[in-house]
Amino acid sequence: MLTIGDQAPSFSLIAADNTPVALSDFIGQKVVLFFYPKAATPGCTTQACGFRDNYATIQTAGATVLGISPDQPAALAKWQAEQAFPYPLLSDPDHAVAEAYGVWGEKKMYGNSYMGIIRSHFLIDETGKLADVQIKISPKKSIERALKSL
Repeated sequence: MLTIGDQAPSFSLIAADNTPVALSDFIGQKVVLFFYPKAATPGCTTQACGFRDNYATIQTAGATVLGISPDQPAALAKWQAEQAFPYPLLSDPDHAVAEAYGVWGEKKMYGNSYMGIIRSHFLIDETGKLADVQIKISPKKSIERALKSL
């Protein structure tokens, strides 16, 4: 389990626009990294739109936002266009990055168990260390706590 002060696991993923995005691209600035289960679903839209609607505040704090899900880039591009997200959405189809951050795990819905993304966010400082870790967080609380930790 990752904790505050740990080095954030590095990654390079493909964004909605099919370009590679690496965490190392953001050394020198804070990153709000959020994981969500599936593009264009109600809870994920609430979480992602909260970051979109507060993006100016996040930028003023010297940070940017990156969203990660197992969705393919085409699905991410469609959702990004529909919602006008000003930050990259990254595809983690084999959930390797989610596993590295400890947010791929067992979930339950309607009595069924399955593996999936556990909604969460991390604040990564300018040096690549974790400054905040929020796992199993509600969509609305994710934005509130991320803003508070900036």
